Amino acid sequence: MARNKKIRFRLAMLGALGLSLAGCGGDSSESPAPIAETTPEAPMKEQPGEVEQPRAVQQMMTLGTRQQEAGQVLVATSESRQWQPYERAPEFSHMVALPNQVITMSDGAQLFAKVTLPGNSADEAATGPFPVVLTQTSYNTSLGSFATAVGGANKFLVSRGYAHVVVDVRGTGNSGGNWEAFGEREQQDYGEVVDWIVQQPWAQPRIGVEGISYLGITAILTAQQNHPAVKAAFPIVPIGDGYRDIVFTGGNVNATFIPMWMGLVTGLGAVPLEMAPTDPFAFFKALPERLFGAALDFQLPTILKALLGEPKTAYDDDFWAIRSPLENADKVNVPTFIVGGLFDLFQRSEPLWFEQLSGRVDTKLLIGPWSHIQAARIPDNGLPKDGVPDLDTLRLQWFDEYVMGLDTAVASQPDVTQYVLGLERYETTSHWPHPDMRAERFYLAPSEETVPAMGSLVQEAPEAVGEQSTIQYPLNGLCSFSLNQWTAGFVGLMPIPCAEDNSYAEAEAIKFELPAGEDGLYLNGPMQADLWVSTTAFDVQLSVRLDTVHPDGSTSPITNGLLTASMSTVDESRSRFVNGEMIQPWHTYSQEGVQQHDPGEIRKVSVEIFPSSAYIPPGSSLRVSVNTSNMAQGIPPLITTLKSALGVMTLHTGPETPSSLVLPVVPAANL
Repeated sequence: MARNKKIRFRLAMLGALGLSLAGCGGDSSESPAPIAETTPEAPMKEQPGEVEQPRAVQQMMTLGTRQQEAGQVLVATSESRQWQPYERAPEFSHMVALPNQVITMSDGAQLFAKVTLPGNSADEAATGPFPVVLTQTSYNTSLGSFATAVGGANKFLVSRGYAHVVVDVRGTGNSGGNWEAFGEREQQDYGEVVDWIVQQPWAQPRIGVEGISYLGITAILTAQQNHPAVKAAFPIVPIGDGYRDIVFTGGNVNATFIPMWMGLVTGLGAVPLEMAPTDPFAFFKALPERLFGAALDFQLPTILKALLGEPKTAYDDDFWAIRSPLENADKVNVPTFIVGGLFDLFQRSEPLWFEQLSGRVDTKLLIGPWSHIQAARIPDNGLPKDGVPDLDTLRLQWFDEYVMGLDTAVASQPDVTQYVLGLERYETTSHWPHPDMRAERFYLAPSEETVPAMGSLVQEAPEAVGEQSTIQYPLNGLCSFSLNQWTAGFVGLMPIPCAEDNSYAEAEAIKFELPAGEDGLYLNGPMQADLWVSTTAFDVQLSVRLDTVHPDGSTSPITNGLLTASMSTVDESRSRFVNGEMIQPWHTYSQEGVQQHDPGEIRKVSVEIFPSSAYIPPGSSLRVSVNTSNMAQGIPPLITTLKSALGVMTLHTGPETPSSLVLPVVPAANL
């Protein structure tokens, strides 16, 4: 195998890209009128050489947490169901807003709340009490009249007999206190808000918690407190693991979404206009407190600590455990419907939520072809489609069954519904990952031509030793589909052609392709790249992208992974194995686990590639590209950046360095 000795430099003029955030989502509107049980077993991990269990997948119930306990095995069938329509006509013609409410917390902080009740006229609330929908937001309840997704009353639910309570979490909107993004004090508030609701004369002690993004995270964190009045949860695009999902993916700081998001919360809460009538003194005190708090207490210091590599932030420590709801998934004891997106910010954890809750509580999973804000754009997110109802209807059926106590036959609806890229339609099954999924390993085989060309993915490790190199260029991915995903989908609203696919970002990448074959190639689940690499520097970032290559040469993104080589320590006891192959590595991201690279040292690095669902049709190919950065998704802290600077990464292949890709292959006949 010839070695690539010519390294090409690409000179690029990069301008600053200014992004302006105005909120996360769209409006919710009235729909047109008329409106295999799994069994836990033990032990967890399937070792190489064990007998294959057809039509079953061994599921690791503790995957995604920092817990040390042994996992469990779930044996799931591939039974699928079709979505059945659910309709319930509105009972009330109006929504009636009560005077603004102030809820005093146990430490004296006052939270601001808006309460909306069903009404028979614009000025007269119907006779209660009512079951309650609770939404807790960081985006200012004052904006609710413009966008239900950021905390407005949901007319679809209120008109069908629910009271809707929307609360500004502490330090945001019109609420007092300091904001620390899901900190322990904020989480304590969630339960105290529920205590307040059940004491109100208009409320039944039956509450459904819900919301999108931050609002969905507060919902699932509230459900974990096991208040007897909370009966169900419907979180849309919720985070699972703050460190791994987005903030420090692969040990790299997200410098696109996170600063914008913190700025968004700070900006929307900087002027708490509705605080003035209830507490003028607090109003005039709040503005400087919040600005100084953002600059000196939480927002700006947190970002700077991450960029500088401060240990408690740069490594997976208690700071992130508190902000990772999956840590306490076993505390969720209410029926929970998870909505996720194939290109969402929290793409990694949304199916893990289903996996951890399934078998303990009634659970459903819906994953659409969405970025973060696409999922929030109700009703403009493409639903209903393929029999899958719109999210308002799904949420109504969920709450009607478990909060209102109606018989809605919700248990007969599909357990898992995923959009399949390439087919461009939704498919249903009984579990995640797909019960018929097998982990199949494909080896990277470079082209034998003297001038490097597209390599291949093959099922046997190449006999010849191969090396391919590329410059460690820190700005890759700045103009790629990743920029759309990791800005929550905002870039997709702008005419930026190079951000529609990954062609520009992959220009200098090392690439390999696998023809789809006569039946096509169906992937469904997590993925892993085992890469043998060396560098002339002291560290290297590895970006792995998967794309569909169409017959005309155009490409469509599927998913990607990112990892700093020195942060590649894997805890196998918490990693996922399927039919003897590790397919989802659990990286410790601890300070003790850092393994510094020496220049020229060849080392295997296992890169976690976020899960997806995609079909590559006959005539098309699967492409995997390996590069040394994905700036849109994450940049290494300053110290790591300096160690990686001006390096050349070499990817090694062959019998002693078998770089490979582990794919979640499902028989195409299942489609």
